[in-house]
Amino acid sequence: MHYVQGFVVPVDGDKRDAYHALAEKAATFFLEQGAIRIVEAWGEDVPDGKVTDFKRSVAAQADEQIVFSWIEWPDKSTCETAAQRMQSDERFKMPDDLPFDGKRTIWAGFTPFLDRYRDDSAT
Repeated sequence: MHYVQGFVVPVDGDKRDAYHALAEKAATFFLEQGAIRIVEAWGEDVPDGKVTDFKRSVAAQADEQIVFSWIEWPDKSTCETAAQRMQSDERFKMPDDLPFDGKRTIWAGFTPFLDRYRDDSAT
């Protein structure tokens, strides 16, 4: 099965367009490095939990929105190689005024154990 990197990102609501532009640039890079799929999803229904929630996980401020994203890789090795290349590739140099606080972004890598989908193409 593939390898998946997941992200929760607090994005300043006024910087949505800047985040979209940065995400497009990053997606191009990751696809060139072997990623299979990149998904960036702007939070629409992000409820406050009683103990924890997406907002608390990144200490989101009142003016910030939550972005949930993931990158699918063919395997962990391809992901690790891309991460190494990212460190030295000038195209991936982060701007000084990021539209999010990278210190509060959470991310992790996962090995899927279940991957199902409904195939409507047969109907």
